[in-house]
Amino acid sequence: MFHSPRPRVAIIGLGGYAARHHEAVLALEKLEECRLVCTCDPRPDSFRDQTVRWAFGARGIAVFGDYREMLERHVNELDVVIIPTPIPLHEEMHAAVVGHGLTAYLEKPPSLDPQELERMIALDAQAAVPTLVGFNFIAEPARQALKRRLLAGEFGALRSATLLGLWARSSDYYGRNDWAGHLLSSDGRLLLDSCLGNGLSHHVHNLLHWAGLDGLDRWAEALRVRASLLRAHPIEGPDTVFLEAETSSGVPLRLALSHACRGPELHRERLVCELAEIDYMTQRRAEIRWRDGRIEPVTLDPFDAQMVNLRVLFSCILGKTTKPPTTLNDSGPFVRLHALAYISAREIKNWEEAVVIREPAGRPACHVEVVGIEAMAERFLVRREWPRGEPEPAAPDALGELPVVVREMVACAALASAGAG
Repeated sequence: MFHSPRPRVAIIGLGGYAARHHEAVLALEKLEECRLVCTCDPRPDSFRDQTVRWAFGARGIAVFGDYREMLERHVNELDVVIIPTPIPLHEEMHAAVVGHGLTAYLEKPPSLDPQELERMIALDAQAAVPTLVGFNFIAEPARQALKRRLLAGEFGALRSATLLGLWARSSDYYGRNDWAGHLLSSDGRLLLDSCLGNGLSHHVHNLLHWAGLDGLDRWAEALRVRASLLRAHPIEGPDTVFLEAETSSGVPLRLALSHACRGPELHRERLVCELAEIDYMTQRRAEIRWRDGRIEPVTLDPFDAQMVNLRVLFSCILGKTTKPPTTLNDSGPFVRLHALAYISAREIKNWEEAVVIREPAGRPACHVEVVGIEAMAERFLVRREWPRGEPEPAAPDALGELPVVVREMVACAALASAGAG
């Protein structure tokens, strides 16, 4: 139940991606669209510079060391709680927020364990407003307008969709916390941190949205998935993924993603339609290339995903909008596609050292690049040329195998590490 003229917000966390949410809420607060009541962090004293910059004292914001205490103390003063925390904490924090009768904004991915996600979906059915999952780009106006045109048949039938995602990350990226690059948490739960499941997951979710042809607000479901998981960084999980999927809409998908690369970030979603090809490069440019030779540029206006998502969520609370851009249920196709990638691959293959460049060599923090990765990715997307052999397919009836498959991957990674030592 909405009780105040302006939505009252709490944010769990001060550092990492939580900082971006603090900035978005502050901007909206200045526009008198919401009010931050409280926040928390296990180490609040480590963020004194930020709390000064965000004027916590002048704004009267309470700071706690534990989110549970924060919720207990302020439950009657809150409407929305933002959860931009590590993936292993999502289920318990979501349960606490919903259990207090509050609306949740949960950062992506909500979970990478399909069974855990189903528990969260069941709990969310009790919420007055569905949880918003922070897949950032679904609400983008240009994307929504293009999908309307696609559904209206303007481009003819959608024949296929591909994603090229190259996002260079040094070894520092995998040392930023105790779960990055890991397959299991310290207590044995599924983590599956990777370019597919975390870093580039926004764009994978986008591709499933394009292929959801039974409505503007729909995502395609993967029916068969083949995937090759590879690594160049010395981590437990994969840093490179090649994947193809048959989907419920009949639109085949193909993805090539890597953190073991060089150069500026590249996120290219390509839709091959009967009458045109559409390239969508998130927050950079988009264009439609018609079969008759015309090129139609698509304007991508400046887009602040956190502010837009919050505004839509506030609108849901006020009863003006029926649902957030992405709910927990809407996240299901992505989570299941991701799980099937591991079941198909069965193992994470190491790139041969001959094709890996590590700079500066011998340093703990270094850039890692697979030589020719962009060309390999393009060959896979265009010609279906698998870089390390074609994997066996996996279908949804195999989802229950995921925990066993992942534990075998962890055991193999441990043996390889011991052998290298």
